[in-house]
Amino acid sequence: MNYEETLQFLYNQLPAYHRIGKAAYKSDLSNTIVFDNYLGAPHRNYRTIHIGGTNGKGSVSHMTASVLMEAGLKTGLYTSPHLMDFRERIKVNGAMIPKQNVINFIRKHSGIIGRIKPSFFEMTVAMAFDYFARENVDVAVIEVGLGGRLDSTNIIMPVLSVITNIGHDHMDLLGDTLEKVAWEKAGIIKSRIPAVIGETQEQTKNVFIAKARETDSPVFFADQNYKCTLDEPDYSSESRNYEITESPGGRRIKGSVGLKGDYQKKNIQTVFQSFQILKGMFPLSDDNLANGIRKVTRNTGLMGRWQIIGRDPLMICDTGHNREGISYVLEQLRKIKKGETHFVIGFVNDKDLGPVLPLFPADAKYYFTKASVPRALDSKELKEKAHKCGLKGESFGDVASAIRSARQNSSLSDLIFIGGSTFIVADALSYLNSGLFHQQANADC
Repeated sequence: MNYEETLQFLYNQLPAYHRIGKAAYKSDLSNTIVFDNYLGAPHRNYRTIHIGGTNGKGSVSHMTASVLMEAGLKTGLYTSPHLMDFRERIKVNGAMIPKQNVINFIRKHSGIIGRIKPSFFEMTVAMAFDYFARENVDVAVIEVGLGGRLDSTNIIMPVLSVITNIGHDHMDLLGDTLEKVAWEKAGIIKSRIPAVIGETQEQTKNVFIAKARETDSPVFFADQNYKCTLDEPDYSSESRNYEITESPGGRRIKGSVGLKGDYQKKNIQTVFQSFQILKGMFPLSDDNLANGIRKVTRNTGLMGRWQIIGRDPLMICDTGHNREGISYVLEQLRKIKKGETHFVIGFVNDKDLGPVLPLFPADAKYYFTKASVPRALDSKELKEKAHKCGLKGESFGDVASAIRSARQNSSLSDLIFIGGSTFIVADALSYLNSGLFHQQANADC
């Protein structure tokens, strides 16, 4: 099989959450453990950092990996889902796993894959852990896929566990209250291993304190020790300035971050707190921390977080897809001085849109669309639901046609936002990086 055939095999033969939803979710670690034992437990050959949470875990994972890379450590990074290329999930020092390695892994281990029939996620975790061992990484940053306690990544014994926050997402699988969700995510806290909690939330803090007491783990709430402020973003600049205050009464530290979302201040606080623990385990300096945060997109290739993808008109995409994530995005959009706002949005078909759609402004123009994954909600159905919430617009069968229409209906002073789901952003980035988009953009000039 070549690379494309290998990917088709993975997508067609293995149940993938990003394609079919909760039908692919497995509520135990048996397959993961069997596969890991078969491979010789490769994750034991290097140190790991485990990062979970509802929002921000991807940004924190990338920033943490970038800091480690700045210290000269050979750093693995496992994240999900991918946006444009499957190989984004598995990186070493910012470079994606080579296509041939993906082919070789599936070819070599086709026997056990056929025998235990792992999920797509179980297989990618095994591939990542094996690849990091073969590459002799010094450390690997591992992002939790879904939940924590029963996530396939949770077979590792990390040197640090990080939980960014708890929000309303995947509650059909993790529990119908924030406390229950927190309990599942707290499952990555291991015996006597320090844990960082990004946000102190009234409904969940005692869950983490109780879990840390049970495991005899030191626990640190980042927002109690660090306060981050961000200056107003300059959308012509590649970075944004921040100031961190160590509390109570500590130093003030200034720097810049290569990510422009207002919500990144919470993630920066989490990275600063994590750094204080990690510098006792790795040869890290304050310069490594500052440079790692500033160069995160350059070092790791992070995409889709308040990413500016066009100007005149200003075009921004963001992968925020739950109530909290979308609230952060909309709050920042309201601050931008612009003409009209155009929303190119779509969602997955298992998303409860009741708490989400009312967040969007009624005085904007909408382009309801559908991502190219089986889980995507039909754009006409989305249009009907949105209209009931006072959101007016038209439906489009694919993301590219929705973007084209938004651009055609926009003036240079307008704003186009693209989001609602990770998969909408993925399709948008694929289109905007295609020759077809550039031909059409040139024709519009």
